[in-house]
Amino acid sequence: MTVTSTSPGDSAGTGIGTGIGTGAGAGSGTHAGVGAAKRDAAPPPARLAYDRYTWKEIAYLLSGLPAAVIGFVYTVTVVSVGAGLFVTVVGLPLLVLGLAGSRLVGKGERARARALLGVMVDEPSAMPKRTGDGLFARLWLGLKDPVAWRSVLYAVIRLPWGIVGFTVALTGLFVLWPVLPYIARGMTNVDRALVRALLSPSDELERRIAELESDRGVVVDTAAADLRRIERDLHDGAQARLVALAMDLGLAKEKLHEDPDAAAHMVAEAHGEVKLALQELRDLARGIHPAVLTDRGLNAALSSLASRCTVPVTVTVDLPTRPAEAIEGIAYFTVSELLQNVSKHARATRASVDVRRTHNRLILQVSDNGQGGADITAGSGLTGLAERLDAVDGVLTTDSPTGGPTLITAQLPWRERAAVPPSR
Repeated sequence: MTVTSTSPGDSAGTGIGTGIGTGAGAGSGTHAGVGAAKRDAAPPPARLAYDRYTWKEIAYLLSGLPAAVIGFVYTVTVVSVGAGLFVTVVGLPLLVLGLAGSRLVGKGERARARALLGVMVDEPSAMPKRTGDGLFARLWLGLKDPVAWRSVLYAVIRLPWGIVGFTVALTGLFVLWPVLPYIARGMTNVDRALVRALLSPSDELERRIAELESDRGVVVDTAAADLRRIERDLHDGAQARLVALAMDLGLAKEKLHEDPDAAAHMVAEAHGEVKLALQELRDLARGIHPAVLTDRGLNAALSSLASRCTVPVTVTVDLPTRPAEAIEGIAYFTVSELLQNVSKHARATRASVDVRRTHNRLILQVSDNGQGGADITAGSGLTGLAERLDAVDGVLTTDSPTGGPTLITAQLPWRERAAVPPSR
């Protein structure tokens, strides 16, 4: 606002001048107000303010049509041709090869979803290689492949949905761009659900297959280690003692006529060596499978183990029946290794072994009042024991604070002992 100071004599001129000035100012203010109102009513300038996640989702929708067309054409072609020729010699192999290719189509779709949608889907297990089976058995296994058939179903469903997604994304870039990020997110959520439902592994089955493959490796490694241990014990123990015994008896034979007293002394020493060799063989046989376990069960076998431990051990076995022989053997050697750890490392004055059945599990608990600090993850013997138990669906847990006491619990699946057929 402008303030003008005038004298009384100039009132008329001032009034005219003021009126003109006011009118001009009013006109200028009116035009400025109208311009501001027009600017407020206009939409903001168009700009592509999408983040990289939105662009990836749009790229997934746009690339979905060519990918869907390729997958659909391939799937329909190989399945229809293979099924049409199924009655001929080449029909089954052609269909199996086509299904193997569908696995590759599914692998490509998982990679595309992983790169553009961030859907982390594990790769299914590869087809098992059974070289010992016949050709028809291998073809039949490929024909029943659930991963390939789910990929076929995905390719069939994906084509109409890919057309819809491509059309909406392409049109939205020119018409619906203000809300396109929300539309793209909703449509790609459907794609995420399809990928997880049809292209992901069968959770329970695939997980179980992976566990069995891992457990098989553990069992093979354990068996190989046991065989090497038995071979080493035989070579370094009983075999070496028997070789020395044979040499002593040979020398005694040579001196039998020349020096009967020396020969008799050498035969007496050889007799002692025979006793030691027999004891080593008994110990080795007990390490493979103790006879007391076969004849009298866990109670007597664990009591025998406890008697050889360096600390007093209380054994409590509460089982209604004997478990399967394999489970019984695993339980025996588990307790044996745990009691050896008590003797070597625990610095305990007493220990206890408790064996019982709870529902369908065999529970083994070994406790001591030693120094504690037992840790499965430390790479000790407990780690290998836990892996061997896991190979038979067992579990090993430890509660061993520093300073003690220590409680180690092993759980094994309960399996009934097979009935022994009556002897004829």
